[in-house]
Amino acid sequence: MNIEFVATVAMIAPDPIASRKLYVETLGLPLQGQRDDYQHSEQIAGCKSFGIWPLKQAAQACFGTDRWPTDRPVPQVSIEFDVADAASVGRAARELEQAGYELLHGSRQEPWGQTVARLQSPEGAIIGISYAPVLHD
Repeated sequence: MNIEFVATVAMIAPDPIASRKLYVETLGLPLQGQRDDYQHSEQIAGCKSFGIWPLKQAAQACFGTDRWPTDRPVPQVSIEFDVADAASVGRAARELEQAGYELLHGSRQEPWGQTVARLQSPEGAIIGISYAPVLHD
C-alpha cells in the first residue's frame, strides 16, 4: 500500500464538551462543529484535519451502536492514513487482512464522500486507511 499522507488525527472523547474546553477554549484551536458533536478543523498547519470525535460516534462508525464493545480497549485517538484513490482503500484493507489484522469494518464510502476501512491498533487506537477527496489538492 502507498500512504500519501496522514489525513486526520482525532481525539476520541467520552466527554466532547470537556475536550472542547481544552482544545478550543484553552489551546485556541479553530475547531468547528457542535459542542457535543464531531468538531474539526482543516486550518491547523502540519495536519490535514484535527478533530474531537465523540466516543459514541466512533462506536457507531465502527460497530453500528452507540456503545463501544466491552471486549475491546476504549480508543483515545483515531489516525487516518490517506491513499491515492477510493479503490486503493479496498486493496489496503485486503492487504491488512492478509497480514493477519482484523478490521473493525471493511472499505466503505461514508455519506460525506470519504472511503475508509478501519482497524484497532495494538495500542487501542482506531487506524483508518482512507481516501478523502476534499483533502487531496
